[in-house]
Amino acid sequence: MQPIKLIVGLGNPGIKYTQTRHNAGFGFIDAICDKYGLTIKENKKLHGYADKVNIAGHNVWLLKPTTFMNHSGRAVASLANFYKISNAEILVAYDELDLPTGTAKLKHGGGHGGHNGLRDIITLTGCNDFCRLRLGIGHPGHKSQVVSWVLNRASVDDEISIELAIKNSVAIIEDLLDGNLAKAMKDLHTKDNTL
Repeated sequence: MQPIKLIVGLGNPGIKYTQTRHNAGFGFIDAICDKYGLTIKENKKLHGYADKVNIAGHNVWLLKPTTFMNHSGRAVASLANFYKISNAEILVAYDELDLPTGTAKLKHGGGHGGHNGLRDIITLTGCNDFCRLRLGIGHPGHKSQVVSWVLNRASVDDEISIELAIKNSVAIIEDLLDGNLAKAMKDLHTKDNTL
């Protein structure tokens, strides 16, 4: 795997969505910034909060699109195209309905799995060959409840589990920046994210 040069956290902008399950990807970027003492500023040309930062000697872009979830591809494609970052050098962190709450899994490539943010990224970059950090938010049980589920706040216990999964994911970020996906996967997938 190539070293990661762009880390994208998916979510919706605005105070209304700040603590929702759908903003788990934003939470991942925020946790990276907290751990490494970083800040990122809004960049309207790049359609999001975006900055090139240094993490453990690696120059990497952090991006939180402000395009709303279903149009995340615009921000990702704009930044990647302008700075000549290949899809193989991109990590996208997002909420995953098909994983139990608090589970974190890395994956390289694949489809969108019904996630509209991923769907838009794949459409606008023309490729699905990027690394994904899937942050489990659980499933409400029936597809008719999905929109309400992702756009509402999790229970206190679920929030704690999601935050722990994010913390464990931040702990393996330097392996991804080194291009060591296998080690990052092994370390992350053997962590216990339960209360």
